[in-house]
Amino acid sequence: MYITKKHISRRTLLRGMGVTMALPWLEAMVPAATAKAAANRVRLSAIEMVHGSAGATVVGAKKNLWSPAQTGTAFDLTPSSLAPLEPFRQHLTIISNTDVRNAEAFELPEIGGDHFRSSAVFLTQSHPRQTQGSDVRAGTSLDQYYAQKFGQETPIPSMQLCIEAVDQAGGCSYGYSCVYTDSISWSAPNTPMPMVRDPRVAFDQLFGVGATPGERRERRAEDKSILDLMTGQLSRLRKDLGAADRVRLARYLDDVREIERRIQKVEAYNASGDARELPGAPIGVPDSFDEHVKLMFDLQVLAFASDTTRVFSFKMGRDASSRVYPESGVSTGFHPASHHQDREDRILEFEKINRYHIGLLPYFFKKLQETPDGDKNLLENTLVLYGSPMGNSNIHNHKKCPLFLAGHAGGALKGGLHLKAADATPMANPMLSVLHTLGLPEISSFGDSTGAMDLNTAVETSVSRA
Repeated sequence: MYITKKHISRRTLLRGMGVTMALPWLEAMVPAATAKAAANRVRLSAIEMVHGSAGATVVGAKKNLWSPAQTGTAFDLTPSSLAPLEPFRQHLTIISNTDVRNAEAFELPEIGGDHFRSSAVFLTQSHPRQTQGSDVRAGTSLDQYYAQKFGQETPIPSMQLCIEAVDQAGGCSYGYSCVYTDSISWSAPNTPMPMVRDPRVAFDQLFGVGATPGERRERRAEDKSILDLMTGQLSRLRKDLGAADRVRLARYLDDVREIERRIQKVEAYNASGDARELPGAPIGVPDSFDEHVKLMFDLQVLAFASDTTRVFSFKMGRDASSRVYPESGVSTGFHPASHHQDREDRILEFEKINRYHIGLLPYFFKKLQETPDGDKNLLENTLVLYGSPMGNSNIHNHKKCPLFLAGHAGGALKGGLHLKAADATPMANPMLSVLHTLGLPEISSFGDSTGAMDLNTAVETSVSRA
């Protein structure tokens, strides 16, 4: 394979009016002798979905509607909501039977407020202070611990994305500030990080580092692709690249253009005056849940590929949301469906929604897997954390909560495992292990952790079948 002798800095940036574009990993960014060994630091995508799972019910546990019956490597995903992930089973580390005690009510006035404190607990594993004022307090979140240690190596230390509206102010319900429901990322115990719902805003953040708001507005008003503003630079760059690098760059640029085109299409429709399903949403937000989630996944892949940031938190739902997901085959709203009254027929209906949400993840995993990163790919060099701080949503409990990891964290995670924790194990235990896996061994405790959990070893169990 031809590799150019002209080396390019990993921090090479292309600039246009209100535009700054980082490049994907290219062989020309390292000396030829070490090109095969080059790899970037592990990326992190921490994803929360609210309302727990159908598998946390008695019926759901018997039917294995979330976690497989078998531990170890010989697990069967077929009955579970995780079935859509079967093509990526060797990249999965399923962690079942962990509890999120800090999302429970500790005092009498907190009873009933589970929906309004849970999200603040997910990545902090800390119990939020009940307040509707500005004196909020939870804990520093897992993603921010990672960003604070390694995020300064990238133009953007971390990004926070969401799907549902998070623009409520003041108090919500049961004496809790809305910020507890709005954010899963906390840079300090008293500092929730704002979440970005609009794909256009996220796109501009990724490709407008250092640009002024005026420059961004002017560029959008011209209705051009950001690539049109740097054609000369791109032409000169291509001349210095070998054949393989030109292919990588072309694919990256095609992805940028396609995502930009999709955002522009959404904005054009939303500005047309036609009736919207989400009339109060920002202009760049698609009415389609599928399209919105996939755009946010695509933006994460672009950011990881260009090393613009290595840290994302992604809130895919909002507690007590009654959004309907037609593609799931269920016409009941999300929150009403989660209150299934322990009726088996309604639990199975709720499971369809769980399965639908999980069914969007293979799109993300495939994109990561198809994106080169050093001598590996982004799925090899990424740790995706997906879960919920709630278990059985019908009774607002926080036991047997959903959690799994995907990717191999640069080789630190073996994958292809189902790990079942002992009863009453805090979810904070595997999260502490995630922090160690990400390169923070100095953190000795996290939330209510009682110790780290081995994420690469499981006792094999078999299930007798009649």
